[in-house]
Amino acid sequence: MRGQSVSLKIALSVYLLVVFPFLTAPSEAGQERYGGQLVLSTTSDPRSFNDIIAKETSTTLVTGHIFEGLTTTNAFTTKVEPHLAERWEVSPDGLVWTFYLKEGVVWNDGRPLTADDVVFTFNDLIYNPDIPSSARDIFTIDGKIFKVEKMDDHTVRFTLPVKFAPFLRGMSQPILPQHKLKKAVEDGRFNFTWGIDTAPEKIVGTGPFRLTRYDPGQRLIFERNPFYWKKSEEGDSLPYLDQIVYLIVQNADVELLKFMEGTLDSYSVRGMDYPLLKPLEKDGDFTVYDLGPDMGSQFIFFNQNPGKNPNTGKPFVEPHKLAWFRNAAFRRAVAHAIDKDKIIEIVNNNLGYPQHSPMGPAAGFFHNPHVVHYDYDLEKAREILRGTGFMDKDKDGFLEDEKGNLLEFSFYTNAGNTERMDIAAIIRQDLEGLGMKVNFRALEFNTLVSRLTSTFEWEAVLLGLTGGIEPHFGKNVWMSSGQLHMWYPRQESPATEWEKRIDEIFIQGVQELDEKKRKQLYDEYQLIVSEQLPLIYTILGVKIYAVRNKFGNLKPAPYGEIFHNLEEIYIKEGYK
Repeated sequence: MRGQSVSLKIALSVYLLVVFPFLTAPSEAGQERYGGQLVLSTTSDPRSFNDIIAKETSTTLVTGHIFEGLTTTNAFTTKVEPHLAERWEVSPDGLVWTFYLKEGVVWNDGRPLTADDVVFTFNDLIYNPDIPSSARDIFTIDGKIFKVEKMDDHTVRFTLPVKFAPFLRGMSQPILPQHKLKKAVEDGRFNFTWGIDTAPEKIVGTGPFRLTRYDPGQRLIFERNPFYWKKSEEGDSLPYLDQIVYLIVQNADVELLKFMEGTLDSYSVRGMDYPLLKPLEKDGDFTVYDLGPDMGSQFIFFNQNPGKNPNTGKPFVEPHKLAWFRNAAFRRAVAHAIDKDKIIEIVNNNLGYPQHSPMGPAAGFFHNPHVVHYDYDLEKAREILRGTGFMDKDKDGFLEDEKGNLLEFSFYTNAGNTERMDIAAIIRQDLEGLGMKVNFRALEFNTLVSRLTSTFEWEAVLLGLTGGIEPHFGKNVWMSSGQLHMWYPRQESPATEWEKRIDEIFIQGVQELDEKKRKQLYDEYQLIVSEQLPLIYTILGVKIYAVRNKFGNLKPAPYGEIFHNLEEIYIKEGYK
């Protein structure tokens, strides 16, 4: 599916751009900045190269370098800025938004970006009911979708059914190429398009880099996109780097070793690594950056899905276990068995924070500190379990429910994440101290994601989510119909009253333009989550990175982290 043949005019312009990648002469400083590579690492192979259906960071790590949106968020101010769109206009009632695309932006195969691509991304991909896109959860309000129209080749109009407070921030949604994907949609093959077996040259985006090589279990290689539209302040064509290489390694311990030996240029520092790396900054010629609390979250959760496997007719969860997991009192007992202080001390070397709700302190304005906290209290946990009928009737050290069923369940997390495995081990030890039989197993990340989102073959999981400063962008997790409503996804109607109320909050919150009233709504949702505990939160880490001193234009920011301006980063003279 390489696309149709291009006209002579387009083909000629492609040839010129490839042979002469700088349409303007680089500045004197710019001439010295081009070239070199950045070597990073990941502990998981990508699950796909398809950004629209991605639900996991193993995929978005790849697609984030290739695709771009109409807007972007400034890493320092968190304000929304133009990106693929040059500018926009909005009607007085806030319902009609008109975007004017930048002139001269082309895909990395040389074809021009047009309004057709934007319309295609929304109408044919995001709003396509046959495509399992989490973005559809974000851009649907009370069952109503945006009307997206092409006005001319470089103008797109969005007509909203209601006011949508984070609309501009949401327009960072990656835009995909119509000319490469339209036939796959028409043939009903899009969900299987751009899988990991796709030839890299077929993955077409507008971003600063393009994928050129993927060796499963070994590496991903991105090369400079010679068609990239962005320029430096001096007028240099960006990006400066020739390559980005991701080494696919077994776990964080291997990442640390590879950083210490000089193979990796950057390393995400675990709390346990900090006292090792910090004293070596000068001799190792690197700098350790502390960017504050993590934006994401880590939590344990239980499978509350009452459905059945369509192939076998068997329930996803055994009925007696489903009854445990759906009992909020059971989940509260588990919450009291999580020793957050111990986890922070042992796993994070005291570099961390207890987490109590979906939005941590790094979220800023929308963080609600006034939620229910569950202190580590095993006696309180035992009391709650006794109150719900769990007793050690046969005195074998394990609890049984009122019907005599052994309190036993499987407990998974993702292999390769050593911190998370250590957290799971501490939680398991305390749960077993309460009399639960916990069968722990670490699974390859993409295998675990498949169980969560496709086969639903799991009972308890320790996992994490990326976070942000806008609560509505968690709608795919918190709406009962959401693709990532992990404990019981894609409900036809809310299974509980509290889930119904959260649905109402997200429908109201996105339409409320008064920031104080929005905060009141999202404070309420965080409080409900802390009371009902569909996700039982553990700790927040600290964002610490060790980065070699070889890079210029490095501008670490709490929101954008280390390499948010990757296209501007270059290798200093003396390091090439």
